[in-house]
Amino acid sequence: MVSNASGRSPLSADLDESDNDGPWSGALGTLRSWDRSWAEICSTMTNNPWHTGILSRKFVELVGVALNAACTNLDPRGTRHHIRAALAAGASRDQVLMVLKMASLLAIHACSAGAPILFEEATAAGRNPAAKHTGPTSACDAMKAAGQWNEAWNPFFDLDPQWTDAFMATGVSIYAAGIFSAKEVELLSIAFDASYTHMYAPGTRRHIKGALAAGATIEEIMEVLKLCVVQGVQACNLAVPILEEEIARLNEPSGAGRER
Repeated sequence: MVSNASGRSPLSADLDESDNDGPWSGALGTLRSWDRSWAEICSTMTNNPWHTGILSRKFVELVGVALNAACTNLDPRGTRHHIRAALAAGASRDQVLMVLKMASLLAIHACSAGAPILFEEATAAGRNPAAKHTGPTSACDAMKAAGQWNEAWNPFFDLDPQWTDAFMATGVSIYAAGIFSAKEVELLSIAFDASYTHMYAPGTRRHIKGALAAGATIEEIMEVLKLCVVQGVQACNLAVPILEEEIARLNEPSGAGRER
């Protein structure tokens, strides 16, 4: 593997960065050498949520884990960076694991978006779904009784109630564990839905409403939204080391350093 100008592989550059506040990897050092003014302006903006004190350092890092590990993002560098920082800030294995489980279940929005469209287009085509002969749907019933049922889930429940119940049972087992407070669960859920790789407006609204009801302040919710925005520097974390490598490759003597 080709190393960058500092002698490090870009895949490991985020693991030995001494300036480890915020979402940055080793790319920040290279940016400072190329364009110090922009790098300082950008790092001040992006690192802000780590220093305001509105959210604890541990929770900020857990949001970072959520944003990077989400099934809509799957960034291995950022995930490792923020898991390491979350553990260092006092997060437990079970807290990080719950964030990862939540990140996995985010994929339900494929059905949230697609099932209503399927109903509409099937109706337009003059076709009706086959009648379902189902057994109990205890997980769905429990969520409805607890007031946690989302009406957006009705279309795919109607199309496949047993599968929907299996999915909801997966979610119930996570949230019933009591790893996070209701407010923390809602704040993490806002991050998942508001992330620029997802931008699911119905879920963002639902979880902002839930967070406010659970005692979150406007400032806490805004910090989560800021963390979603600063996630954008993963573009530099990914590409700056590649740019550095390719510039170094151009400057190599002909044939030198090339893989055989």
